[in-house]
Amino acid sequence: MDSRYKTMLRGMNLPRGLLAEFIGVFTLMFIAGGTVIATGGENLLAIALASGMTVALMTAALFHVSGAQFNPAVSITVTLLGKQTWKRCGLFILSQCAGATLASFLLTWVMIGNWTLPVLPTDQGAVEHIGLTVGLFSDLASTEGVLDSAIRVLVLEAVASFFLMFTIMGVVVDQRSGMDSPTLMCLPVGMIVAANILCVGPMTGASMNPARSLGPAIAMDFWHMQWVYWVGPIVGASFAGLLYRAGFGKPNDPDS
Repeated sequence: MDSRYKTMLRGMNLPRGLLAEFIGVFTLMFIAGGTVIATGGENLLAIALASGMTVALMTAALFHVSGAQFNPAVSITVTLLGKQTWKRCGLFILSQCAGATLASFLLTWVMIGNWTLPVLPTDQGAVEHIGLTVGLFSDLASTEGVLDSAIRVLVLEAVASFFLMFTIMGVVVDQRSGMDSPTLMCLPVGMIVAANILCVGPMTGASMNPARSLGPAIAMDFWHMQWVYWVGPIVGASFAGLLYRAGFGKPNDPDS
């Protein structure tokens, strides 16, 4: 694969990169969570479009600052491929989680008590939420006749994250695609986010992003199956990155 992406990351200013990652994930969490609230969690198309457009716009706006990773699973995969250091990866993940958490607390402060929030049925009773990544397989909705299943959620989140990371590899990391402009790169990435939400959103909430799941979990103190929303995306994204490099990397490229 083209080594320009690695060179670009190494040349970036770290404090600015951390700020960019914070702002990118803050924006994603606030708009995605806000759309869930505004629609009562019932308009899947609106949620998918809001999330996909936000990822696309933030990628276009901030790619040149941080590489627009905006996702711990993506940051870990990029690091596994040798494109950045583990130190940078860890700092990016902290920044991403901080952005999602602050956005979630802001939504909680603004909305709770002032808006009719979506209600999550649990064994402990109904819980109002501000954008938790939950679905039919993960929300303890035993009244729906679907047993809670960590395996189902793990597999679906891994598959959705595989699709996301595979797209990122093809249009962002591997610049043989010819999509050198962030404006061009951002469209396929935003579209796969929206498509994944339309496909698996009803079942799992279509997180694909551990930071996106962690933020509202902290704000709402709701930790059910949180580990699945870390393991699934990280496994799926890492497999996509390694498979892409093995299958499509240039044999004469030392980064492949």
